[in-house]
Amino acid sequence: MLLEEAKTDKGKLTKASVKTRLAAIKHDWDAKEERTILNSYFKLIEKESAVSKAIKDAKGMLARKVAGKYSKLNEDEIKTLIVDDKWMATLDNDIHTELDRISQALTGRIKQLAERYAQPLPALIDEVEILSKKVDEHLKKMGFTWN
Repeated sequence: MLLEEAKTDKGKLTKASVKTRLAAIKHDWDAKEERTILNSYFKLIEKESAVSKAIKDAKGMLARKVAGKYSKLNEDEIKTLIVDDKWMATLDNDIHTELDRISQALTGRIKQLAERYAQPLPALIDEVEILSKKVDEHLKKMGFTWN
């Protein structure tokens, strides 16, 4: 495999391991394809680092803006944030979850009852009588009689 030599002892490709492998194969003309792949991978690692830094900076700026906005909130805005946006949304979600759970439990119980009572009692009684007659006939053939 082309990238096996660039992996660390733990089996991962890192910026340092890629850089080290590139330096090792710098003048090896047989490793042209490996150099191309490693260079592409190195550029991707650098892009990932830049994007991660940009995300971190954006999160920091957002946190500062949020902290600045908190100090400017009035009592009504705070109540709206806490009660309407946080508590009510949580309660709404919890209620819907509980309703779904109860609905599923009821559906399961109804299905269970429907299966249990699918055959009506008169049909069961008729079936028992037919089977009892068959058992009696078999017992008579075997020489047994019931009182």
